[in-house]
Amino acid sequence: MVIVYTGDGKGKTTAAIGLAVRAAGHGKKVIIIQFIKSPHRPYGEAKILQQLGIDVHQTGVGFTWTKTPEEHRQALQKGWAFAQQHVLSGLYDVVVLDELNVALAISSFPIDDVLPMQDVVHTLANKPAHTHVVVTGRGAKEEIIQLADLVTEMKEVKHYYHKGVHAIKGIDL
Repeated sequence: MVIVYTGDGKGKTTAAIGLAVRAAGHGKKVIIIQFIKSPHRPYGEAKILQQLGIDVHQTGVGFTWTKTPEEHRQALQKGWAFAQQHVLSGLYDVVVLDELNVALAISSFPIDDVLPMQDVVHTLANKPAHTHVVVTGRGAKEEIIQLADLVTEMKEVKHYYHKGVHAIKGIDL
C-alpha cells in the first residue's frame, strides 16, 4: 500500500510513527526517512525508535528558512537518492517518507532537478509488492494522492501555536 497522511492539522508524523511501531511489533522491517529534519537536532521519536530497532534517518538540514537554498537542494538530492534506494531495495516491509510532501511543495527555490515528481511517482508505483510506503506532510500533490491507496487529511480545529506556545519537548519534538 501507499499511505498518505497530509493536511494542515497536527499528527501526520505521529500517525506514521504509530504505524511503524505497529509494523515492528509484528516483526516487520521498518525504516523512517525524514526529509526536512536534521540529524543535528535531538528529536524524541528518533531516540526511542532506534531503541525499538526501527531505522531512522534524518536527511534534511532543518526548516527552509534556516539554511541556504543550495544547502536544502543538496540535502533533498541526497535524501531522495537514499529514500529511492530503500523503497526499491525490497529489504523493508514499511518505508516512511516523513515530510516528503513538504519537500515536494517547496516553491521558494527550484527543486524539480533534485527531487523530480516523476521520479517519486515512478518509485512509488514500482515499489516491491510487499513494501508499504507511508508519505507524510502537508500539501500532498495531486499525483501522490491519485497514486495512494489510502489518504488521510489531518484538519486543524485548534492549535496552541496560535496562543504563542512554541514546540513542546516530548509533544512536538
